[in-house]
Amino acid sequence: MRAALQSIWLVFALALLAACGFQLRGAYTLPFESLYLAVPDYSVVGANLKRAIRASGSTRLALTASDAQATFVPGAEYRDRVVLSVSGTGRVSELRLRYLFSYRLTDDKGRDLVAPGSVELIRDLTYDDSNVLAKQQEETLLWRDMESDLVQQLMRRLAAAKPVFQAAAE
Repeated sequence: MRAALQSIWLVFALALLAACGFQLRGAYTLPFESLYLAVPDYSVVGANLKRAIRASGSTRLALTASDAQATFVPGAEYRDRVVLSVSGTGRVSELRLRYLFSYRLTDDKGRDLVAPGSVELIRDLTYDDSNVLAKQQEETLLWRDMESDLVQQLMRRLAAAKPVFQAAAE
């Protein structure tokens, strides 16, 4: 009886998850046969983006821009740390982390395949002078989380891109 009741609850919980539109994040299918990432070798975002594209399996990473159907060109990468609020004694109590990443997607002739875009990520965190080391570690973790969130957003945008390839006869 107890096992039957547990299985009923399990089926009910799964039905609720299905009804709310929950769906596991799957692999992305990019609309390009080959893609060149014009990112520096030391770029953490570039390394994670390469890893995500390789995991998708549908797009080959080209070694040169001339060998690729499309080229991903990163623009400005801007990180900002802003004080949101201070306590009555003038000490920082809240911070805002802002990460802005712009990019372009071009063809082999340098023409934009989609409009240049940017991704802006914002995270707020509390700050406490008595726990400086812990708050620095929390901030580092938030920056890493923002980098992985950026890669996921870029993959979604690349997968949703509707490139317009012009015919060679034009």
